[in-house]
Amino acid sequence: MELHELYPFPEERKARKRLGRGQASGTGCTSGKGNKGQNSRSGGGVKPGFEGGQMPISRRLPKRGFKNPFRSEYAPVNLDVLLAAFEGQAEISLAAIYERGLCPKNSPVKVLARGEVSAPVTVEAHRFSGAAKEKIEKAGGSAKALEG
Repeated sequence: MELHELYPFPEERKARKRLGRGQASGTGCTSGKGNKGQNSRSGGGVKPGFEGGQMPISRRLPKRGFKNPFRSEYAPVNLDVLLAAFEGQAEISLAAIYERGLCPKNSPVKVLARGEVSAPVTVEAHRFSGAAKEKIEKAGGSAKALEG
């Protein structure tokens, strides 16, 4: 099978409008753009947001809020997902979490508390929620918080 054999089939595709191919075509002469004016010229038309010289709405409305450029987004990983992916292992490293595809590579990881910890386990991540750290330590394990 080739790409051109995939659905929709050629006879089901709508043909493009062929402009400027003579008067009999219905879109000859000015090619459906009308006579004269900015929009009939090649490269003509106005930029997006232009309102004919009137103050554009993007400038009329007040700007509100603040976007913190230094905010860091953490990829959340719950304990139940983590322990299911590394069943029977005593140590879970950050590299192994990335390797298993539990979160995007090189994104900072935060371990959250959903799920129960039954065996002692050492978990390595950038951050831990208070409840998650408590659960890991209660089971006899340790939570290693990394810098960054």
